[in-house]
Amino acid sequence: MTIFAIKSLDKYQDIIGDQAIQKIRDEASVLSEKRMVHINSTYQGGGVAEILNSLIILLNDVGIKTDWRILHGNLDFFTITKKFHNALQGERINLSGKKKEIYYINNVNNAIFSHINHDFVVVHDPQPLPIVTCYKKRQPWVWRCHIDISTPMREIWDYLKMFILKYDAMIISMDKFKPRDIPERVMPQYIIQPSIDPLNLKNRDIPSATISKYLTKYGIEQKKPLITQISRFDKWKDPEGIIKIFKMVKKQVDCQLILAGSMATDDPEGQEIFEHLEKLIEQEQDIRLIIDAPDIVINALQRASSVIVQKSIKEGFGITVSEALWKGTPVVASNVGGIPSQVINGKNGYLVNPKDYVGFADKISYLIKNPHLAEEMGKFGKLHVKNNFLITRHLLDYLRLMKKVI
Repeated sequence: MTIFAIKSLDKYQDIIGDQAIQKIRDEASVLSEKRMVHINSTYQGGGVAEILNSLIILLNDVGIKTDWRILHGNLDFFTITKKFHNALQGERINLSGKKKEIYYINNVNNAIFSHINHDFVVVHDPQPLPIVTCYKKRQPWVWRCHIDISTPMREIWDYLKMFILKYDAMIISMDKFKPRDIPERVMPQYIIQPSIDPLNLKNRDIPSATISKYLTKYGIEQKKPLITQISRFDKWKDPEGIIKIFKMVKKQVDCQLILAGSMATDDPEGQEIFEHLEKLIEQEQDIRLIIDAPDIVINALQRASSVIVQKSIKEGFGITVSEALWKGTPVVASNVGGIPSQVINGKNGYLVNPKDYVGFADKISYLIKNPHLAEEMGKFGKLHVKNNFLITRHLLDYLRLMKKVI
């Protein structure tokens, strides 16, 4: 008979210690029997879904009865919300009346069958943002924005702000993402940084034989240094830029590049970008694309890589950075968004201007040529993540937020 390990807070005891576990349970005790619901637009693909998969189970384990609702939509809806996402990160789009209509009506339709009778509601990102207007609010509603909204397109921001102001509070990942035109006396804005779950299959320790097994399965050369970027196939992750940088690195050191990513159901652009990259690397011997790999494969890649790269142009946080650091692998990443809170320049990797391709190539090459330095950086990186970016800290942040807002 197979014994299945059910996730509970106590299973993190060996990682964070008894005192930290007790502190979480103490904070949760006054919220016992409260009901909470999270609403977002996808159950898989991307960091939000990954976080919610662990966070909601742990919230229930500490006594908060927590539900998870997925916003349903067709291709038209998700094409529009992807454009809105891009516009919030600074891209210009045509904000037509038809787009607004499809966006709003889809949220109204979802509200009809997403009954809310909870004590606390958290809505994630712009896709389900207007759903707050479809209910008679009898509880606090919080909008959790995971993306970089520091320089949004003004027209889209003014439109979405009508819905944002219906909420009782807002969560962002960094202080620099706070909207300048929404005073905190009008709407409190809380900073909660994302996290990784060290007990997920993607992050738990695995033996070297398992790593080797999966590298062999995917046809990856094990004697040649490996550079990897793991992220959705998204133009904001600049996969074409990574390829250009890799070709510069190849002139300094013989190595290989893996671009591994997933397709999120709420991101219709992903397939198009993936197909474009396939054509781009047709003649390249040492560049591989891996799509929708199982978590164990991502784990193996992050551990086997000499360097993990995150060449983002915009980035709300980028939990793949913390995933890599947790595994003791140094990261060379763009100095944008939430990445600098994870990568301490010169300590666990390097921060580079996203336009500085030569700088990226030089730092990557330097780490490959200096494996002892990379190992020391990896040790610091794991400790940094343990102290700041584990799901247990994230859970505690939510408990404290609930107490403040309720």
